[in-house]
Amino acid sequence: MLVSRRSRVASLAACATILLATSACGNDKAEEKSAQQVRLYGTDGNMLNSYPAELKERANLVDGMKGTTPLTPLPEDFKSRLRSVDPALTDYLYSAETYDAVVIGVLAAQLAGSTDPAAIAKQIIGVTNNGQRCEDPASCLALARAGQDIEYRSVSLTRAGFTDKGEPATASYATLTFDGQQINDGKTEFVGAGTESAASTKAPPKPRKQPAGGKDDQEPLVLGGLLPKTGDLAISYAPMAAGAALAIQEVNAAGGALGKPVTWLDGDDGTNPEVAKATVAKHVADGVSLIIGAGASGISREVLPDVVKAGKILFSPCNTDASLTDVEDKGLYFRTAPPDSLQGRALADVILRDGSQKISIVARKDSYGEGLQATVRDELQKAGIAEDRIKLLTYDPPADAKAAPVDFAGGAKEIKDFGADAVLVIGFGESAQVIRALADSGVQIVH
Repeated sequence: MLVSRRSRVASLAACATILLATSACGNDKAEEKSAQQVRLYGTDGNMLNSYPAELKERANLVDGMKGTTPLTPLPEDFKSRLRSVDPALTDYLYSAETYDAVVIGVLAAQLAGSTDPAAIAKQIIGVTNNGQRCEDPASCLALARAGQDIEYRSVSLTRAGFTDKGEPATASYATLTFDGQQINDGKTEFVGAGTESAASTKAPPKPRKQPAGGKDDQEPLVLGGLLPKTGDLAISYAPMAAGAALAIQEVNAAGGALGKPVTWLDGDDGTNPEVAKATVAKHVADGVSLIIGAGASGISREVLPDVVKAGKILFSPCNTDASLTDVEDKGLYFRTAPPDSLQGRALADVILRDGSQKISIVARKDSYGEGLQATVRDELQKAGIAEDRIKLLTYDPPADAKAAPVDFAGGAKEIKDFGADAVLVIGFGESAQVIRALADSGVQIVH
């Protein structure tokens, strides 16, 4: 179950730990000291095998850290295909969601018989609902070319299709654990969320059958990347890039869209609004119909007005900010990642299962961090944790790679004074500075 039982919380008590330490003056006489212990928790922005490297020589601080991420059990065949694109791949976070976003966009263009973004957008939700089931680009494209309604199911989209808002009706979450500075796959647990009844039942426009001979009087379909090659979220770039590359490769091996190969134009969102806006402007000038990204929810929120003004589609594989569900988008924004209204419940359950009684939630100050922070707080309170036993803190993420690292010394002292026994860190690569500051403040991180 995702929602913890109140009785379970009430029956668990926090305890102080007595440690022996030698004095700093060189006296080797052992003395008793009370040490505050905390358990660390993370989210999809930092629960990656690449994250410990952000702590450099103190990477061992993450050992024992738990967290959640939207993740479906990935077939070994899919992982193998991803590694054929990027042999150095060590993480798979949002690889499936990126793959599916590209394939869904291509299928929608084929069904629309057009590269016009407005026509493609009207088909995207329908691609995932109420048609003939298909599970790979080749079979789905064959049906679409024949003018057949389809219901696409694949690696991230397994149980139900999109809602009327253009996002998954159901989701799968994984509980991950760092062990030996790597995610221990043997400890990973999966849990489902959402309801299949939330999937859209609206019929899309009638599909357009591809003309005889396989050629269509259209320019090639062009997709543009808006993924975090640089910036705080760059630690998650490799699996998303591999997912996009694999999808384009398999789509084109199956004949492409509208009788022509699909073109992919790379692009960086920089985890920075200015970088992302410049990339969007270039994609618009280059005739891109559909933009895959952005990485961070806050970046998508910043660039969406530009995308909508240009009449293009923004399709993110990893935006989870729940407030984006109702963003003003003129029907041009979609995502394959589930909203954090679902992840918040999973996170609260993971924290409470360990018996935590005083919880600090530290978040980067943006729509993703503060949105998920508020959701987890609400779920903890529903489970019986009193308001005065939850402490919320935020930090300003660096503006760019040249900016000074996050200084969280003051926040770490607040957490220590509060007496937290659990700290949830909601952030990207820069959040490693929060963990460093906690350790430097004298808080003992439980491994």
